Amino acid sequence: MPRIETALTRLLGIEHPILNAPMLGAAGGALANAVSHAGALGIIAPGLDPTAIRREVTATGNARFAIGFITWQLHRNPAALDVALEARPQAIMLSFGDASPYYSRVKAAGTKIICQVQTRAMALAAAEAGADIIVAQGREAGGHGGAVRGTLGLVPAVVDAVAPISVVAAGGIADGRGLAAALALGAAGVSIGTRFVATRESLWSEARKSVLGTAGADQTLQARLFDTLNDPGWPLEFPARFIRNETSDRWYGKEAELAEVAEAERANYTAIPADDVKRRMVIAGEGLDLIRDIPSAREVVERVIAEAVSTLRHGFTLVQT
Repeated sequence: MPRIETALTRLLGIEHPILNAPMLGAAGGALANAVSHAGALGIIAPGLDPTAIRREVTATGNARFAIGFITWQLHRNPAALDVALEARPQAIMLSFGDASPYYSRVKAAGTKIICQVQTRAMALAAAEAGADIIVAQGREAGGHGGAVRGTLGLVPAVVDAVAPISVVAAGGIADGRGLAAALALGAAGVSIGTRFVATRESLWSEARKSVLGTAGADQTLQARLFDTLNDPGWPLEFPARFIRNETSDRWYGKEAELAEVAEAERANYTAIPADDVKRRMVIAGEGLDLIRDIPSAREVVERVIAEAVSTLRHGFTLVQT
């Protein structure tokens, strides 16, 4: 199998410049194990519960791994970081909020810091604070993210702003063409979310995975309405991208009305079974059009690398004039 060596692969000691996004509820130890054994870096998203952290770390087996946290949630229980660091992950990834209070603790443990950002200003702040790797996430990403910058414009802006720090592109990337494009933009690798959710090792149920194989990106929306119904603590600047369903059809564009009845609607929503995809939120990014099966995570890594190599080698012809 061919390899693509970049500053990211050298820094992390991995074969392929791919990270799986730490998607809470999907990225457990089994996924991280498969991604890492395929030569990339698997990242778990266990949440803040110490038991869950230890369980998913154990599930990684003998694979290298990183642990991702939602930063504003970590503020509520900073001790979860200590539990994570006890497991000696290769890196800690922090997203959505001011991560600077945690840098010294992570560095003191000899662990690398991956910081995900959604704007150039956030990237500069992360670089100044000491991030080892910066993930530039465009609004095409599934789940929570920024509402302003797209991946195509954000990635080279961040690359130029924080050089020589390795930048990882995220948002709408689901195949090797996305990796090739990210490398052309100056990124040292990619973070892939939705494509890895739709794998056999993902923690999602089969009912939820199956939706990803039949919907298209034109059916996705980005809004805060599901946060109002399920987790109102999310900062306003990080809306979520999801697949349209009955609930979003009812409330999209009517967030002010929803806010007025939020308490009652929240009780109704949280009572809906988790696998009721017609009413529950199903996160998905704009790479959704490229997902039509549920393979192993290893297969995803191998496909992405093979397609990226083919694209870089044969996707165009340089003509000397």
